[in-house]
Amino acid sequence: MPQTLAASIAVNRFGLGARPGELDAEITDPKDWLAQQLTRTTSFTLPPGGLPTTRSAAEALGSYLEDLKKKTAGKAGKMSPDEQEEAILKPLQKLREILIAEIEARTLRGLTTEASFAERLVLFWSNHFTVSANKAVTIPFAGVFEREVIRAGLTGTFADLLVASTRHPGMLLYLDQAQSMGPNSKAGKRRDKGLNENLAREILELQTLGAQGGFTQADVTEFAKALTGWSLAGGRTRLLVPGADPGDFIFVDRFHEPGTRTVMGKRYSADDEGQGEAILRDLAKHPSTAQRVAMKLARHFISDKPPASAVEALARSFRTSGGRLPALHETLISLEEAWNPEAQKFKSPNEFFLSALRFTGLPKVERKAITAAYGLLGQVPYQAPSPEGWPDDAASWAGPDAVIKRVEWAQALADRLGNKVRPENLARSALGPALSAATAQSIARAESASQGLTLALMSPEFQRR
Repeated sequence: MPQTLAASIAVNRFGLGARPGELDAEITDPKDWLAQQLTRTTSFTLPPGGLPTTRSAAEALGSYLEDLKKKTAGKAGKMSPDEQEEAILKPLQKLREILIAEIEARTLRGLTTEASFAERLVLFWSNHFTVSANKAVTIPFAGVFEREVIRAGLTGTFADLLVASTRHPGMLLYLDQAQSMGPNSKAGKRRDKGLNENLAREILELQTLGAQGGFTQADVTEFAKALTGWSLAGGRTRLLVPGADPGDFIFVDRFHEPGTRTVMGKRYSADDEGQGEAILRDLAKHPSTAQRVAMKLARHFISDKPPASAVEALARSFRTSGGRLPALHETLISLEEAWNPEAQKFKSPNEFFLSALRFTGLPKVERKAITAAYGLLGQVPYQAPSPEGWPDDAASWAGPDAVIKRVEWAQALADRLGNKVRPENLARSALGPALSAATAQSIARAESASQGLTLALMSPEFQRR
C-alpha cells in the first residue's frame, strides 16, 4: 500500500480526521504513528483546566439536592406547573454548566490533539462503559468519569478498567447501585428496601459477556447480591464510613447481602467488598467477554459487519495478553482488514463534527457553537440514550433527516469561514489519495469557496472513514 494512502487511513479511520498539513508533515510511518500513542499516558490525558474532580462533582450534586429540597419542601400539590418547573430547573442549571464545560473541554481536545487515535479510543471505551447525563444525579459525574476512569485506564487492563468503572460514583448512580441493599443485610431487614439488579445486569449483558454470553437470571441476581454495599460517600452514607470525602467509593457492610454467591457456575466465598471484585475480574477474562469486546472494536474500526478473521484475531489477543488494552489496540493496528483502501464506516455525528473542524484547521470554537452543533446533529456528548451507549452503524446515522442536518451545519460553517479557506487545497491535504477525481473537480468548480467547502464536507470520501 502506498505510504500516502496508509497515512490517510491512519489519520482518518483510526484517528479523528486530518488537520491541514498533517498527512504530509507528520505521518511518515503510519503504523508507528498509531502505535506510539498507545503506551503514553499523555496521549489520553485531558488537563483538568478547572473541570471538577469527583469530590467537587459530589459537592455540586449535594448542593443541588439541598437546594431542590428547600424549594419544594412542604409544597407538594400546592405548586402550579410553572412553579414546579422553576423549582426543579433553576437548581439544575448549575449542574448543566458543569456538563457544558466538560463537553467543551472534550471537543477542544479532539480538535487540537496530535494523538487523535488515542482520543478516538477514549470515545470508543467511554461508549462501551456508558455513564449518561440523562439523570440529574449523573450530570456532574459523566465527564469526570471519562477523565478519571477511561482516560486513566487505557494503558492498563480491561479488568482494571471494569473494576474502576464499577466503583466510580458516576456508574453507581447511573445504574442505581448506590442504594442497593441485600434483603438479608442488616439495613435491608430494618428498612424493607430491596435489591437493585440494574448494574449487575448491564455489566453482564453490555460490558462483559454479552446477551448471548451464557448467563442466566439467577446469575444476575447473585451478582447483584455480591455488589450490595458498593456505594459512594454522600448525604447519610458519609456517616456510615467515617473519614470518607464526598464522592469517595465506600463499602457499606450493613447494605451487603451475607453469604456465598454462585455466578456462571463458580462459587464465591463471603468476602465483603472482595466478593464483587472477584466476580468482576473473572468476568473480565471470560472468553465471551473477549469475543464481545473484539466484535465491538472491529465493528468500530473496520465495518458494520467486520470479517470473522479480524474479530477472532482481536479476541485471541485479548485472551493471550490477559486483557492488556495496549496489546489489543496494537493487534487492531496490525490487522490487514483494518487497512482496506475502501472506506467502510459512515461517520457518526460526533465523528463528522470533529473531523470537519480539524479539516478546516480552526484552532478553537465558541462554546455556544459547540453545543448548538451537537444538538442539531443529534449526538450530544455524555447523553447516550441508554446504557448500551450510542449506536455504531450506518443505519442509525444515515437517514435522510440526519443527512439534511449535516448539510445545514456544513453550509453554516462554510458561510462563516467565507473566503478564508481554499477548499480544494484542504480536501487534498486532509484526504490525500482517498479524494476522487470527480469530487476534486466538483469542489474546484464550485461557485464560491463557501459552496466548495460544503461540497467537500458532504462528499462520500469525507462522510466515510
